[in-house]
Amino acid sequence: MRTEAERTATGPAGQVAGRAVLAVPPRERGMDDAVLPADYQRIMEVVRRADGPVMVKQVCGELGIASAPARSEAMRAKLNRLAERGWLRKLVDGKFTTTL
Repeated sequence: MRTEAERTATGPAGQVAGRAVLAVPPRERGMDDAVLPADYQRIMEVVRRADGPVMVKQVCGELGIASAPARSEAMRAKLNRLAERGWLRKLVDGKFTTTL
């Protein structure tokens, strides 16, 4: 059984056929974002529509999420998870952009 720290570090997991699977899988060539959970698909759409790299506050605003620290940190975690798994690219200034 995984500890809470391990679950947080690797992202949300679910069960499929008795096996643990990541809710946000690593991106592979030809993979569509339809494999992502709905909230991550909405994040991807916001980043894709933007004129350039986006900040966490911009994504929160576009999705109608309050910019309170707890909410923005949760969004930052989701954006980082997408970047870690190859769906987005995180720039050195902390902004996010699509990898395409």
